[in-house]
Amino acid sequence: MQNTEHKVLVANRGEIAIRIVQACRKLGLDFVCVYTAEDAESGHVRIARQLGGEKSLFRVSSYHDANELLSVADEAGATAVHPGYGFFAEDYRFARRVSQRGRKLIFIGPSWRVIRELGDKINTKRLARSLGVPTVPGSDKPIYDEMEAEKVAQSLFEFQEEQGVERPLVLVKASAGGGGMGIEEVHSLDLFRSVYRRIRNYALRQFNDEGVLIEQRVNDFNHLEVQIVSDRSGKNPVHFGTRNCSIQSTGLQKRVEIAPGFDSSSYSYAFDADKLLEDITNHSLAMARKVGYDNVGTWEWIVSRDGRPFLMEVNTRIQVENGVSAAIARIHGKGGVDIIAEQIRVGLGEPLGYTQDDITFEGVGIEYRIIAEDPDNRFTPWVGRIEGFRWDERDWLSMHTHVPTDSPYDIPTEFDPNLALAIVWGKDLAQVRERGLELLDTITLEGVNQAGPMRTNIAFLRRKTADVLRF
Repeated sequence: MQNTEHKVLVANRGEIAIRIVQACRKLGLDFVCVYTAEDAESGHVRIARQLGGEKSLFRVSSYHDANELLSVADEAGATAVHPGYGFFAEDYRFARRVSQRGRKLIFIGPSWRVIRELGDKINTKRLARSLGVPTVPGSDKPIYDEMEAEKVAQSLFEFQEEQGVERPLVLVKASAGGGGMGIEEVHSLDLFRSVYRRIRNYALRQFNDEGVLIEQRVNDFNHLEVQIVSDRSGKNPVHFGTRNCSIQSTGLQKRVEIAPGFDSSSYSYAFDADKLLEDITNHSLAMARKVGYDNVGTWEWIVSRDGRPFLMEVNTRIQVENGVSAAIARIHGKGGVDIIAEQIRVGLGEPLGYTQDDITFEGVGIEYRIIAEDPDNRFTPWVGRIEGFRWDERDWLSMHTHVPTDSPYDIPTEFDPNLALAIVWGKDLAQVRERGLELLDTITLEGVNQAGPMRTNIAFLRRKTADVLRF
């Protein structure tokens, strides 16, 4: 890395903040971290203090306060901002402000124009359709008129009935929403109008935009992703393979991710799985080239049981599950790929330095999201004190956590109770399953609150390991 004069503000918390710090050190870069009062015992605070001293830590009142974050950047002499995921990661206004303010900073993510273009579901759908990329049937613009919305819904119900769908469903979605918020299913045209009005009002309150999308509900699908990386030229995007994120909570929040997205050597699918993976990868790269995509991003797809892919959206940021794609990737035949380090490196202006031909894949990876929650009670979050968290180190395991392993830890109530990401590698699906179960069986995770002992999703993860990559 040539740009070692840079200092990166890590504008996030927890596990992703730790991994950004580690990537900066790998690249020879200075860093500065922020934390709130609730996060004083988080592992990202500890690692920042260990590697950078007190000068690398600033306390803030909120991770959501852009003014405060930029004041820290100025005081610390930061030259770049890494937003991680969540918070400001996909906020084009924040990215634009970072790069256009009087004391300019580098936003480590796509350029703000790209974030704005692909962060809009409507623009993304129109771009996709202009390139022949399949998208979910439905409107390709926000609908503000109730009669127009009802006509679109009626056409989708009729289309599904013609396809032989026994119980047609239509999704009503806030066009400015995201992360599963502002979405309802409708199975009857008679109920459509009231749902449309409810979502429109919700969208106006939450996003100051009452535009609504009407889409066909695709049932019985797998959720696949394509990991894209490109440098600032925007001309030579590459992919780091596919992953399958179909094992989710009842609220459609991911719990297990597997790379690659399908495994035709282990299962027979009702379609040509290898061709499908190639198709969605090529479609994703075509869109990336069209918009001049210039950093890390993920193209999210749903695949129906008969093998039809539909692009859902583009996430213009690093994702939680980047590590499971890195686990099976090789650059010039070498492992140890770090997509976060690649993101920082190209974000600071370095050329990519390799082509798609230089990237190969080996084995299968599984990522488990270890969370304090009760899967048997609608995945209700559990809050209390963790009194013990241990696991056996393995050369095939990467564990990412902000939870201290040498002292008790009170889970902050202000954030989701995500505790750790465990990434397991195996030479094939059978071995990675075996290793995944070994890990889950040997984790010690103990805690207590006033209602009783700790609740976790480890047993759920263990049960679901048998289902990975099945359709």
